[in-house]
Amino acid sequence: MLRLRPHLTALLARNARAPRHFHLRSPACASLFDTVGEQVKLAMKAKDAPRLASLRNMKAAFLTALKENNATELADDKAVEALRKLVKQRQDSIAQYAAGGRTELVDAEKLELSVIESFLPALADEATTEVWVREAITALGASKPGDAGKVMGAVLKAHKGEVDNALTKKVAEALLKA
Repeated sequence: MLRLRPHLTALLARNARAPRHFHLRSPACASLFDTVGEQVKLAMKAKDAPRLASLRNMKAAFLTALKENNATELADDKAVEALRKLVKQRQDSIAQYAAGGRTELVDAEKLELSVIESFLPALADEATTEVWVREAITALGASKPGDAGKVMGAVLKAHKGEVDNALTKKVAEALLKA
């Protein structure tokens, strides 16, 4: 197991230096689902096993989302939701492995997390989130900490996929306590 760690560290370093154009959509690939499918093929040709494993996990998450809705196509917003779930799972795994002292598994999860995140749109920063929360507070007339749920719901509905839920909750609670 100890010999695996330097190998994963090297892969992490290589992935950090890798150009980010791999995940950009080409005209032939209209959806995120198709883009990931194309990236699976490219990773297979490049013999990039860690990236291929991550991409296959992403594709499996997409297929699960398709089966849940009995759909034939997966819209990009549903694909992003599936990827956000994978990100949360990876972050939880990293925390658990780190607490257990399993650094080789932490490295593997971080590598997979970086691949998944390269396909996700960036979330709003704290300043932007605060502006949106203030707008929601004003629109709803919220004034007490108990209104945080309503404010969060309004922000998440208006900016779905653009804002982090935990950050929105933190900002809403802080503004309503003041």
